[in-house]
Amino acid sequence: MLDRTSFVVPPAPPVHPTDLPPLKLLLGSIRNSLAIFPDYAFDTAFSRSKAFGVESVLVNDPEGVRYMMATNAANFVRPGMTARIMRAVVGQGVFLAEGGEWRRQRRLLSPPFSPRQVSILFPHFIAAANDLADELEGQASADLSDAYQVAALNAVLRALFSLPEQDERSHIGGLVRRYITGPGRPQLFDAFATSETSFAFTLGRRRSFQKRWFAAVDSLVIARRSAPHGAGHRDLLDLLIAVRDPQTGEALSDDEVRDQCATMIFAGYETTARLLFWASYLLTLDHCEQSRLRAEVAAFPPERVTSLDDLNHWPRLRLVLLETMRLYPPAPILVREPVEDDEIMGEPVRRGVQVYIAPWVLHRHRKHWQHPTAFMPERFAGQSSPWTSGGAYMPFGAGPRICIGAAFAIFEAQIVLATILNRYTLAIEDKRPVMPVGRLTIQPSYPPVFRLEKARSG
Repeated sequence: MLDRTSFVVPPAPPVHPTDLPPLKLLLGSIRNSLAIFPDYAFDTAFSRSKAFGVESVLVNDPEGVRYMMATNAANFVRPGMTARIMRAVVGQGVFLAEGGEWRRQRRLLSPPFSPRQVSILFPHFIAAANDLADELEGQASADLSDAYQVAALNAVLRALFSLPEQDERSHIGGLVRRYITGPGRPQLFDAFATSETSFAFTLGRRRSFQKRWFAAVDSLVIARRSAPHGAGHRDLLDLLIAVRDPQTGEALSDDEVRDQCATMIFAGYETTARLLFWASYLLTLDHCEQSRLRAEVAAFPPERVTSLDDLNHWPRLRLVLLETMRLYPPAPILVREPVEDDEIMGEPVRRGVQVYIAPWVLHRHRKHWQHPTAFMPERFAGQSSPWTSGGAYMPFGAGPRICIGAAFAIFEAQIVLATILNRYTLAIEDKRPVMPVGRLTIQPSYPPVFRLEKARSG
């Protein structure tokens, strides 16, 4: 039990007393997918609804989540809508692969993304964190939403390609941002599409982006392949090129390397930047928590980090990141469609019905969490990897398709946030609430200006 008598409750979109009318539901899904849920969704385990003749189901029960995402995951596939939005970014990579092709890619990719292998990348994370801190040096205030995006892109490009060059980072970052705010935003046609290629005339901007995006990533891969290479592995590209299928001895093809790199850039950049932003925002609301973290980091400064075990010196920081991902899950809504008629928690679910698991709702569900809307990092105390147990917490998905980059994201976020907290106390003077807006990730309603107070000299 949590024994706090007071706690911070961050701002969130209103919860509607009943279901929204179909047209408001559709428009709301496009504007802010977090603002469409009725009050009962945060109490019930399973609910049905219908709009414009399309039946949908919302599953909020851990047993039902495990059944869909693990026990019978083969029968629940991503709908064409997801592929319509993401194909331009990730190509044929592991995120959208299905069946035997997904299993093959996952076998190949799992070793490079193990925690011990990811710890090889710590120098890249530290360099990106120091670049950010140096960029903020001398500033009394900053837009950390933008600064964290630059830092997260810096980290992923260094970790993938040993690429610190700012011009390349700016080009890649500009492409990703334009996609998220432009052709990557869900459209009305996406909601009614029955397949990835439905309403093909609406996909022109996404296909045009894909050509530019793949050309940019290809150029980075080609440059690295042709560059002189010393002994040992220095980044993820080395690991991807070196990996072999334990069953067949097969390596990744050039296109597969490109698609996996593109997936990693997009997923690792945007989601980690948002995690850092929301964690920093929560710490401006909870001054006591921020003080605890700053004391913890001061006792073991980031420059002393050389191994995976060193991160154990920051247990409270890890709890804050876990709680941040509960309140602001990296993927706020997941959609699946049963390939064949099925049954979830005793409820029949027909083939083709849209089945939703909404971590935004699940993580705030009143039956699964004490004080579900409150910021309380201690709720995760003693849990080494809470996303692997229970089913009510799934910041990285669940089951065999759980996000392969989970360790990468958490380690990077720990190092970057620790570096900032070691130098600065964070505050926001603007009294307007920063509201979460659901798109591909959870974005802030506006980018607040953070006040940066020097924590200590040197």
